[in-house]
Amino acid sequence: MKIGIVGTGFVGSTAAYAMVMRGVGRQIVLVDVNRDRAQAEADDILHAVPFAHPIEIVAGNYDDLAGAQVVIFAAGTNQRSGETRLDLLKRNAAVLYEVVPNIFKHAPEAILVVATNPVDVMTHLAARVAATFGLPSHRVVGSGTTLDTARFRSLLGRHVGVDASHVHAYVLGEHGDSEVLTWSIATVGGMPINEFCRQRGITLDEAVRSDIDTKVRRAAYTIISGKGATYYGIGSALAKIADVILKDQRSVLTVCTPLKSILGVDDVTISQPHLVGGAGVLATFPPPVSDDEARLLRASAEVVAQAINSIG
Repeated sequence: MKIGIVGTGFVGSTAAYAMVMRGVGRQIVLVDVNRDRAQAEADDILHAVPFAHPIEIVAGNYDDLAGAQVVIFAAGTNQRSGETRLDLLKRNAAVLYEVVPNIFKHAPEAILVVATNPVDVMTHLAARVAATFGLPSHRVVGSGTTLDTARFRSLLGRHVGVDASHVHAYVLGEHGDSEVLTWSIATVGGMPINEFCRQRGITLDEAVRSDIDTKVRRAAYTIISGKGATYYGIGSALAKIADVILKDQRSVLTVCTPLKSILGVDDVTISQPHLVGGAGVLATFPPPVSDDEARLLRASAEVVAQAINSIG
């Protein structure tokens, strides 16, 4: 099972490391415009293999992606301190239009996983490029709010004193400022979050919710301000998505992929709970959120649609 990663900055290289730690795939090929950087990352991660899983990791060129089942697009410029994800749009769109055709040229059978921000718009544009190769949009998967959902679940789990793997709560919409935390359908062990907290005597008032919302929504800004970039969380998310695709696990993930329409907004890419497997996105499950959350989700879709339209 072969995985390609194009772009070996913090995100791409950390994704490769997370795959080695998790045992995802059998071979990983790192491609970067800076070949020395790709080679150095491949060598460094290779030295961790004896402590983890027997995975071959090498540096290569686009033609070395041939036969890859998954290719992760992590190339682009980093988000700067104080900069929104949408501010990245024009700079990273130019990178995408140069890189993605080379990926599909050499690995036409691969599922493309987009990680570059703003990921919703980048995924939409990548799907347009895929269409020129005759490839359906469901084979283009953006990381979307997979990380935001993990942040939400981890903070909820900490607050209620439960392992986050038993918390089900989704962040939908844009991977960015307008994202929507869906409190109305959050559960712990299958029990609605409000009922769980009532039985356990745990406070979950507006102040608590606002604090968690801020920590989820502003996480990237806080981390970037403190250390310059985010990469552990998204690297782990990308490893999970790749594993789901390679093993056809048919998992429900809040990735993003082009949608014909969502809440009256047409031709847009935002995160919803999607069924993901070996062929990419297999189905979409718009959840029964509250009226207020639906209103916010529509507004989030409009934000992304406007950004897509601005790039033409």
